[in-house]
Amino acid sequence: MNKLKIGTIVLSALFLFSCNTKTEQEPTEEVPTVATEEVHEHVTDEPLQLNDGEKWKVDDSMMAHIAQMEKDITSLDKPEDFEKLSDNLNKNLGLLTANCTMKGQAHDELHKWLLPYIDLVEAFSTDKSVANFTAIKNSFSTFNTYFQ
Repeated sequence: MNKLKIGTIVLSALFLFSCNTKTEQEPTEEVPTVATEEVHEHVTDEPLQLNDGEKWKVDDSMMAHIAQMEKDITSLDKPEDFEKLSDNLNKNLGLLTANCTMKGQAHDELHKWLLPYIDLVEAFSTDKSVANFTAIKNSFSTFNTYFQ
């Protein structure tokens, strides 16, 4: 359970850090992790919104990793492949957060989907059940409703 919490905090911090566009100031170790969680909790409490009735555009560098995760999920043949799927999802999440280039409201809306998705992947990493797999698969229905 502690590994799950630590993993979620690390991935959230990584995503927040990689999305930071300020290059003139190096982050310090004094930035509390709690503040990061509060920001993310605030963002995820709000419902996803469309962009004036249209889907939000996800930057190509990020969309490549999201599309790969969706492909990995939809092409899964059998539950025996859950271990490999878990590894691939975690690898692509790391690449996704490292390549964050989005800004503005599109970025904020993506966070509203991504942070719960990260939690789903973390849960799947510790419990490779069909229920957790289904929750991840269903999250792409939400993603495809709001993003392109």
